[in-house]
Amino acid sequence: MEEKEVAVGAFLSSLKRNNKQIRDDRAAAIGEDTQLLYKRQIEDLRVTIKRMEREQENMLDLSPTNAMSLVLASDFDSTAYVQKDVELGVKIRNETIRLDIAAKRYLYLFGGGV
Repeated sequence: MEEKEVAVGAFLSSLKRNNKQIRDDRAAAIGEDTQLLYKRQIEDLRVTIKRMEREQENMLDLSPTNAMSLVLASDFDSTAYVQKDVELGVKIRNETIRLDIAAKRYLYLFGGGV
C-alpha cells in the first residue's frame, strides 16, 4: 500500500511542477547527453589518431613474416609505400584538427578539460 502512495505522490508532484522546474529538468538531461557524447567523440578521435600513428610506424617494419626475414628490395613497392604513408599523414592531421576543435568546443560549452 505504501508503494501506491509513493507512486501517486510522485505522479502528483510531477503534475504540479512548474514550467521552470520542467525546463530545468529538460535542460539538465539535454546537457548531460550532449556532454557525454562530446566526451565520447573526443576519446574516439584520440583512439583513431593513436591507431593511425601506430599503423604508420608499423609500416617501417620490413620483416613481413618474422624477425629474421626481410623484404627484398625487388619486392618492395616504393610507390605504394609513399602513397600510403602520405595518406595516413593527411588522415592523422585531419583527425588531429577535428580533435583540437572538439576539445576547444567542449571546454567552451561545458568548462573544464576532457
